[in-house]
Amino acid sequence: MSLPLIDTRLRFRPLCREIVELLRTLQADHWERPTIAGAWRVRDVVAHMCDTALRRLSLHRDHRMPPSGPRGTGERDLTLFINELNATWIRAAERFSPRVLTELYAHASENLVAFIETLDPLADAMLPVSWAGQSASPQWLDIGREFTEIWHHGSQVREAVGAGPFRDPSWLRDVLQISMYALPHAYRAVQPPHEDMSVVVEITGRAPGVWTLRRVGPAWDIGEGASSTPAATIAMTDETAWRLFFNALSPKEAQSSIALGGNLDLARPIFNARAVIV
Repeated sequence: MSLPLIDTRLRFRPLCREIVELLRTLQADHWERPTIAGAWRVRDVVAHMCDTALRRLSLHRDHRMPPSGPRGTGERDLTLFINELNATWIRAAERFSPRVLTELYAHASENLVAFIETLDPLADAMLPVSWAGQSASPQWLDIGREFTEIWHHGSQVREAVGAGPFRDPSWLRDVLQISMYALPHAYRAVQPPHEDMSVVVEITGRAPGVWTLRRVGPAWDIGEGASSTPAATIAMTDETAWRLFFNALSPKEAQSSIALGGNLDLARPIFNARAVIV
């Protein structure tokens, strides 16, 4: 990969604290509001955030292996396993009050932050980043995946309660940069007519950036900056981008808010890019 190392370790503490600050201001009806996370209400998203923080601490910090795992080794097996873990916790969390959920997340996130800050970004990750198509990942990318999870679930809550975007747009810039690792995997079955063909992705807004996808031998590679002669172009806002990558856009919404140019066969796979297990 040509993208630079993205060290998000020191981003977790201010992000998690801003989320907790918001949760402590919510009224009872806010917790029942729907979100863009499918059928999940605000309370369900917050419960999920508690679960993922506690799960990471148990597995990664404390080496507590889950009693069971995926039934097979394929992507679908992993997706079914993760979905079941998520669903069982959400059902159990129906017993928790908003105050309990808030305090649980405050406690779990503080412990998660303290652990994340001790990790060596250059070490091998305990778990590979599957949505990047990797069988082994550097730890900084796994840490970055955790950061994107917290950020996008926090954004789902903020949108549902009318709180607006997070104060620091550089957090979104990191989220988008990390999410770019999903693009080569999304393009894995695409065979361009010529090896030197490239696809430029331009994102505008508070967290802008430009990236170029290139076919390198049998696989795609992505780097920062724009190719001078792209075969295809993709343009969208940062708000559209994070919703696309985290599965919060319908096909119709994606097609109406993402501008494609040039060779459309090379541009359309962007609609399948996801930086999350779905």
